[in-house]
Amino acid sequence: MYCVAGALAAVSLAGTFWNGVTDPQVALAFGALIAVGEVARQRVGDRPGDREPAPLAAAGSLAYALLGETDRHPTSHGAFQVLAVVLAATLAGLAPRLAAGRGPALDHLVRRLLTVGFAATCFQPLYNNGALTRWPGHGPYYAPFLLLLLALTALCDAVLSAALARARTGWPYGPLLRDELRGLLGVGSAICATGVVIALAVAVAGLWALPVFCLPLLLTQFSLRRHGAVRATYAQTIASLARCTEIAGYTPAGHARRVATLCRAVGRELGLSEPELTVLEYAALMHDIGQLSLVDPVPAGATEPLPPAEQRRIALLGGAVVRQTGVPEEVASVVERQADPYREQPVTARIVRTANAYDDLVGRFAGDGPHGPLRALERLRLATAQDYAPAVVEALARVLARGGGIR
Repeated sequence: MYCVAGALAAVSLAGTFWNGVTDPQVALAFGALIAVGEVARQRVGDRPGDREPAPLAAAGSLAYALLGETDRHPTSHGAFQVLAVVLAATLAGLAPRLAAGRGPALDHLVRRLLTVGFAATCFQPLYNNGALTRWPGHGPYYAPFLLLLLALTALCDAVLSAALARARTGWPYGPLLRDELRGLLGVGSAICATGVVIALAVAVAGLWALPVFCLPLLLTQFSLRRHGAVRATYAQTIASLARCTEIAGYTPAGHARRVATLCRAVGRELGLSEPELTVLEYAALMHDIGQLSLVDPVPAGATEPLPPAEQRRIALLGGAVVRQTGVPEEVASVVERQADPYREQPVTARIVRTANAYDDLVGRFAGDGPHGPLRALERLRLATAQDYAPAVVEALARVLARGGGIR
């Protein structure tokens, strides 16, 4: 994909330079809109894990790709100019990120170029040679044509985004694609709808329509970022609560974070959705909080060697504590059920139980050096008949084989 995007960028820049810029005022206006959208994304924050693709810049790029008229005058820019303008404007907006080396900026640029290139290639040649005037024209079939093109463009964007994330992280492609398709129902649909509305509004009212129709999306972008900041603060609060057992000396330092990292990786390996992964991570962070109710601490904080009845008692105490913190009910349920027989557990509780036991066993076999993790994994495999779900153990083995979650 990088090679394809690079070739498209080179060809579009060369073609635009050779033929000159058509309708330079329109190109400048849309280029400024795209750059402002990227800069606005910058100024309101950039946290790891964010999947929001700068909606204002994405809508502006899509609108320029689907632009056929300006103030009732036909435009004549082609797909190459669309790509050149989008490339230049996106680079201008991403310049601070690229200079600072923050985030997957290159993946974002490749995704933007390929998605916009797909939409422009499907629309601009048909419009410029008059095919859309003859069929479907501006009659009753024009709106379904645009909706079909939007659906194909959104699908293309989801496929590209999942493929880039798969190449960057090594996570399974299926769950990544499913999360991207689910995201289309939220911000993705707003971006597509705004892009089409901008293109149609500019065709009737001219460039004055740009600020009018982009302001609501810009405000929405800021609202989404504020919501993201609230979620990040919430996650930090849960992480701080999880450290209570470490500060009190009930569990080893870093145990909760290691278990949460392993749980999230195993959950992705098993195809859990993003909301399920969030619940899983919160439960993993707080899975040992029930030990705060014990009079005598568990040796080394390891619950894996305890009798099943004692494990369930600590899990129930932990669920009661978690409910007092105000976290979602699903998190408390996972904490409570982590010590149940695995055949009766939901998959999230199975993952927490397995990851917790693995980290406890690695700590017990620390004296074996590099063979400790292998012994811990072998112990889990031997206990799959009764204590641990075989599918979860094998998913954990695959994660460890890729180097994820190893101390």
